[in-house]
Amino acid sequence: MTLAVQDLGAAAGDPHQQLIEAVRAGGPGALAEELGDRAHVLSALTGFPQELFAPADPSAEAFRDVIGSLHSLRSAIDALETRAVVALADSLTLRRQAEARAHAAQEAGEETPPAQLLRAASREAAREVSMLTRRSPASASRSLAARRRLVADMPVMLSALADSQVTAEDAYRTARSFAPLTPAQRRDADRLLGERLPYLDGAGSEEWADARAAAISLADPDGQARRHQHAKRERHVTVRRGEHGMATVTAHVTALDAALIRKRLTLEAERLRAAGDGRGHQAIQADTLVDTLLGRSESMEPVTLDIGVIITDHVLLDPGAGDLAQIEGYGAVPAEAVRESLRGPLDALVVDADRADGADDAVDTLGPDGPALRAVLRKLYEHPRTRELVAVESRARAFPPALARFIRLRDRTCRGPHCNAPIRHIDHIRPHAAGGETCLDNGQGACAFCNDKEQQLASVERVGAPTVDGHVVEWTTRLGTTRRTRAAALTHRCGPMDPLPCDSPVQPPTDPPTPTESPGSTEPPETTDLQAPTEPEDRTGN
Repeated sequence: MTLAVQDLGAAAGDPHQQLIEAVRAGGPGALAEELGDRAHVLSALTGFPQELFAPADPSAEAFRDVIGSLHSLRSAIDALETRAVVALADSLTLRRQAEARAHAAQEAGEETPPAQLLRAASREAAREVSMLTRRSPASASRSLAARRRLVADMPVMLSALADSQVTAEDAYRTARSFAPLTPAQRRDADRLLGERLPYLDGAGSEEWADARAAAISLADPDGQARRHQHAKRERHVTVRRGEHGMATVTAHVTALDAALIRKRLTLEAERLRAAGDGRGHQAIQADTLVDTLLGRSESMEPVTLDIGVIITDHVLLDPGAGDLAQIEGYGAVPAEAVRESLRGPLDALVVDADRADGADDAVDTLGPDGPALRAVLRKLYEHPRTRELVAVESRARAFPPALARFIRLRDRTCRGPHCNAPIRHIDHIRPHAAGGETCLDNGQGACAFCNDKEQQLASVERVGAPTVDGHVVEWTTRLGTTRRTRAAALTHRCGPMDPLPCDSPVQPPTDPPTPTESPGSTEPPETTDLQAPTEPEDRTGN
């Protein structure tokens, strides 16, 4: 028996429907009693399982079903808890309003402002939830604000949480990211994100972040610059205590600076590892960051670093176009987040198609004392339906640097289901040894773990029609669980996954466009490589 809401049109004799109606009639007390009974059963099974969890090979599918059912139950309870917490806050608000009216009746002229009552009730509710769930008051308070948005303005996301289409973490992050929007804009963004849910089946948190950013941009295209400037004012550095004498240092900085820092540290770690350094990759990055900040002798030497930025000609020339930019190694950002950095170099840049990868006159500086910055423009073409990058192929076993770089720009993070790791390998979807070609269609970005897919899964294969569905990969476990991952869309000008571009009557082409011709009337975005101090030759193919 589950706590998920069933079809209200079920037969009168359905015991599930009878339970639902009984709980509704009994109110919150009946719901608490029903949940308490289920919690007691589950707790007893955990503490005294006896032979319930005895491992046996034939039971693998049954254990998989148990985990799936627990996930569905947890999602339904998370959604139910969201409504209950908001109802608690609303009940406390009504109680405080009644107390304020009673006090005002006795003390003339001392009415409490409604906003103050609401704030006090919210703080009381956050404290209650904090103590019930053993979370900090600050965390409970942030959670209450996100829950209010989910209940009031985000019905699609709340239903998706109840149906286990999204995790509670993704639902709450989405609600927090929608905070700058008006209620009407939140409802629009919620609807747009809901349309994307079938295409986010195997998505990790990085792709979810891109989808949230796209929905926000579509719902409020004129607010990009305002949201970015407001967020920029909140940049900070925090130090949090860790375990066993360690600590975590967090810097909240602009996306472009973060992408440059990440790439610089990664390349330095790879260089030292190649030179024989026995420390782990992450340990080298941490040590190098500390040495450089503290001015120790082991700090990094200034070099030149390039980072890819994909930005459409629409938004590059017209800030009101509303398209998002993409930063290599980071993901989607408001165009305003990179436009300021690009403006100086682009004002001075005269692009010659034959010299675009190294013209000396394309150099400018970021201020009188700033580092040299060169913007190199290259044309990229997107699929007219899925808006992912499309291009070239190779007969070699190893992916050539240009093709590998293209796949990194297209996929941005590891294509494994729910994986957000940086791309470490360019993987053949169908292994080369099994006849897989070294081409864009058979290539995907992968981390070291997901690159070992042949030993972990029953199959990983391309599915769908490239000209209609884009680059879709289906991952299937040996127990039959499947997830599909897709190349992320570059732009969302008309709405998520439109059958056709809204601004073009052209039909989907029968063959993928080549890098030398534009697909229909879909205008090509530009990719801009920003070069600012710090990098030796990139040996990873970036």
